[in-house]
Amino acid sequence: MNDAFPAAVPVFLQGAALGGSLIVAIGAQNAFVLRQGLRREHVGPIVAFCALADVALIAAGVLGLGQALGERPGLARALALGGALFLAAYAWRALRRALHTESLQAAPGGAPMALGAALAQAVAFTVLNPHVYLDTVLLVGSIGAQQPPALRGAFIGGAGTASALWFGALGYGARWLAPVFARPRAWQVLDGLIGATMALLAALLLREALA
Repeated sequence: MNDAFPAAVPVFLQGAALGGSLIVAIGAQNAFVLRQGLRREHVGPIVAFCALADVALIAAGVLGLGQALGERPGLARALALGGALFLAAYAWRALRRALHTESLQAAPGGAPMALGAALAQAVAFTVLNPHVYLDTVLLVGSIGAQQPPALRGAFIGGAGTASALWFGALGYGARWLAPVFARPRAWQVLDGLIGATMALLAALLLREALA
């Protein structure tokens, strides 16, 4: 037991470094958490779900699901097509919001999103985003699976901790930007960037699916 703890520390840190380097990339999930944080709507449940989902996917990858998905290119192609359609639809909605300043509010008010609807979108951004599987299940999972069985839990814990810290900082730290986004123009810029990012990701996923 005493020997296992020192050995687990570098493995934990390796998982945290790898998970952190991947989770901070701009993507649909991060953009959604950022927007909810700016609106201060259901931040806790959204952050908790995204962090727990990352831990579950990382654990599944480390425990062998990554290899199973890697051996099924047809499933990967189907996920890419579904994700491209979902991201394209969200891009269209974000770009449409950018054209209507009266519907964008930085503080709670107006017509807030229900908790069920917010969680449903968080689930969709996680389940229908192939990049989530590529990063957490295939990449992180394949590296974590190379660790000795006794140390895989430390690797999963490190990567999961990085995800939890990032989503927490993104969701709760966004409120410090609320004064900036009290201006409709700032929301227009944010939604424009989100829409452009989603459209680019959708095009890349579609290219991967048709390649």
